[in-house]
Amino acid sequence: MIGKDVTSQKVQTLMALCKTNKIDKYQRKFSVLRMPQSPNPIWLRSFECAARHLSFTTAAAELGITQSALSLHVRSLEAQLGCPLFYRAARNLSLTEVGQAYAFSVRQALRDIDLSTISLFGSNQKHELVVRAPISTATLFLVHRLPKFLRIHPDISIKLVSNIWAESAGRENVDVELRVGSGEWTDIPARKISTERIVPIAPKVLGAEPPSPEYLGQQPLIHILGFQQMWERYFSAIGVQQTQHSSTFVVDTTIAAMDFVAAGGGNAIVVERFAKTAIETGRKIAIVGEPIPIEQSHYLIAGRNSKEDVVAKRRFEAWLEDIFG
Repeated sequence: MIGKDVTSQKVQTLMALCKTNKIDKYQRKFSVLRMPQSPNPIWLRSFECAARHLSFTTAAAELGITQSALSLHVRSLEAQLGCPLFYRAARNLSLTEVGQAYAFSVRQALRDIDLSTISLFGSNQKHELVVRAPISTATLFLVHRLPKFLRIHPDISIKLVSNIWAESAGRENVDVELRVGSGEWTDIPARKISTERIVPIAPKVLGAEPPSPEYLGQQPLIHILGFQQMWERYFSAIGVQQTQHSSTFVVDTTIAAMDFVAAGGGNAIVVERFAKTAIETGRKIAIVGEPIPIEQSHYLIAGRNSKEDVVAKRRFEAWLEDIFG
């Protein structure tokens, strides 16, 4: 009854204002007090995704919409804000200064919404992500960190598949894919998430001094397919002339190279993060030289799984960027 009386009073007030020609003044006062209209949440999702990838094509693929639809969302947001968020050039997309600041705020707000929703209401759905990675990355790095991710995100399950050669595997039925390379996949959307360095490793001998660079060159060398030039590059970087060896070995994975070294079969050049993880987990190897940078990095490749869960995928990719950063 009270609600009806209040509503009736508001109607009578408006009618009185109309009769006294004071309605314009009332509307002006109301417009000052009214909250500004918030941007469309769909536009914000599209903007955040485009800002993260710096590619409308990749962002549209992640969100499961067309590129033209995503572009329209971003332009509509810019129109409402009255400010450009991107610099657009042929085959190049970058954020304006305002866009950079806004992207940070929007990304944080969307994460807060996701976390708040899960913490308050829980998740009654298990999200499975199919993740593909090079076998050495999966075995020597990811598997040692995935348990922590799963403890933080119990609503996500990971199906981890691995391959030796990235080019031999398609992107179908994969939500998240990691590759190692120099970004040479011009026909595939790829985002660099790491900077890698290589180090020499030798068998771990208790109480013994680490071998010198000159000594390394006198021992059997283990080469990894696809990285055969790494020893030559390393010796060149440290100013040591490489000599020819009759006893050299070639293996197809970093895993095999580390096992070979641990068994006393020689020395190898491997990615620094793999060597450190192997040592932390008890493998009997030692890093015996300073690291040097290489062009190869880890990249996130856009998957093509039609059943992908966008929120779960975004959370996992953000975690990957954190651990590889």
